[in-house]
Amino acid sequence: MSPTPADQALSAAVQAAADRFSARNPRSAALHAEAVNSMPGGNTRTTLHTSPFPVYMRSGRDFRVTSEDGHVYTDFVGEFTAGLYGHSHPVIVEAMRECVATTGLNLGAQTAHEVTYSRALCERFGLERVRFTNSGTEANLHALAAARAFTGKRKVVVFGGGYHGGVLGFVGGKPGRNNVDLADWVVVDGGYNDIDKATEAIRGEGVAAVLVEGVQGSAGAIAGSFEFMRCIQIAAKEAGVLFILDEVMTSRLSPGGIADLYKLEPDLRTMGKWLGGGLASGMLGGRADVMAAFDPRSPGALTHGGTFNNNTLAMYVGHAGLSKIYTPEACVQLNKIGDDFRNRLAGLTKGTKLCFTGVGSLLASHFTDEGLQEIVREVPENAQLKDLFWYEMLEDGFWLVRRGNISLILGTDEGELNRFCESVAAFLERHGDLVKVSPK
Repeated sequence: MSPTPADQALSAAVQAAADRFSARNPRSAALHAEAVNSMPGGNTRTTLHTSPFPVYMRSGRDFRVTSEDGHVYTDFVGEFTAGLYGHSHPVIVEAMRECVATTGLNLGAQTAHEVTYSRALCERFGLERVRFTNSGTEANLHALAAARAFTGKRKVVVFGGGYHGGVLGFVGGKPGRNNVDLADWVVVDGGYNDIDKATEAIRGEGVAAVLVEGVQGSAGAIAGSFEFMRCIQIAAKEAGVLFILDEVMTSRLSPGGIADLYKLEPDLRTMGKWLGGGLASGMLGGRADVMAAFDPRSPGALTHGGTFNNNTLAMYVGHAGLSKIYTPEACVQLNKIGDDFRNRLAGLTKGTKLCFTGVGSLLASHFTDEGLQEIVREVPENAQLKDLFWYEMLEDGFWLVRRGNISLILGTDEGELNRFCESVAAFLERHGDLVKVSPK
């Protein structure tokens, strides 16, 4: 089929934006050309790769980042929810200094600091026991190990569009090529927010656990409905299946995480991202009887190693952030700002192919040819419009995830949120014919 005039116009607009991008970022282009000589594709973190080349950042301060080409951006990437505190919060900086000056790094022993932080996490999130890991990926891997040990079963129900770590991805409705335990997944394709499909899968033979996000991050901040999440909890309990709630991203959405927001009682919860205060960190926690699988005092306990699980820097900084910065009051305030921001954007995008989804301080943009204004599961999107939006928001001074995710940073100037709304409105006006929903 020959491209339509609209297709040709969109391709031309994207190419023009890409040409401007290349012209504006010669230093980044040069660094990428150098990087390919030492890293495959010049990359060591796939999520950060963009074509024709990635933007290289030189520094960050507060809620802004500055590129190697000298462009200053309002940071809406927020390190994929981990950068909650921005790039130079004084409490975080002081905690780092105190740790290095008074305690030191990598002591090769347990410390009082991990006791303090673990107790604070249990109190804040209603956990009976907790263990630290180095990432959300590790947290989910060990949670699955605990579930399998506890139930004596292997299979795990997950949902298309879900992402639970570097080797636990189900975007596109099937396990990623590098996933672990390929034979053990029960992937409910198109089943996110589908109560009947979820219930049927959970009741299947040999299921040890159901692993689900309250908001699917990689799929674009798609929220699970209250009814859907409650259905998972009830179905799992009735079937003798463990309910594992992946809160690696969503634990920042209310003082007690999305479990508290949705009034859920999962058997296990996995967390990470912002809880390391900007450092690599993860954790899993929940019921004491399930977590006892890792109790080294018990014969046959599961091994859970990790040189940096309880590193002093993450223990210091994570606890400082949780107790001194992201208090319950600060959490409520930030997420109200996020909800208000998303609602304003929704008003701007009605009748167009653009919409914004999310909960609280986590949101994402989507472009669908049907002009969907509510998205409840992973859907096909117009990749060219997404690219065009990314290029032009960069030109307006906003650092965004190319796939559309926005993670608000504490202290982001309200004027920048207003300016982003103005940029979105200008984009829609500038490309009116390209973003207008065609009549059926």
